[in-house]
Amino acid sequence: QVQLVESGGGLVQAGGSLRLSCAASGRTSSSYVMGWFRQAPGMEREFVAAISSGGTVTYYADSVKGRFTISRDNAKNAVYLQMKSLKPEDTAVYYCAAKHGAAFYKDYTTYALWGRGTQVTVSS
Repeated sequence: QVQLVESGGGLVQAGGSLRLSCAASGRTSSSYVMGWFRQAPGMEREFVAAISSGGTVTYYADSVKGRFTISRDNAKNAVYLQMKSLKPEDTAVYYCAAKHGAAFYKDYTTYALWGRGTQVTVSS
């Protein structure tokens, strides 16, 4: 079983940057499609970005395209989310998740493994 632990969240001013990390432990995570989701208070969990098992294909929500970059280092069992030009509406708890296969990558219900999340707060 793979365990996921997020880090790197915090408080940042609008226009600033943060880099989130997701460390995977346990059985190798290199075969999983990895995703980042976020959830603001009172809102549904929403897709942010995903990356294929080999790291060659990436997917983004329209709201973050051009500002966020997802990457992974399978040698380190890690996935990253570089966030730039942050906006107050990016404020949420950000979760790392893992699944087999890229089908329905935007649907959080298809992800079997989840981290506990890391808070990102963007002040205006």
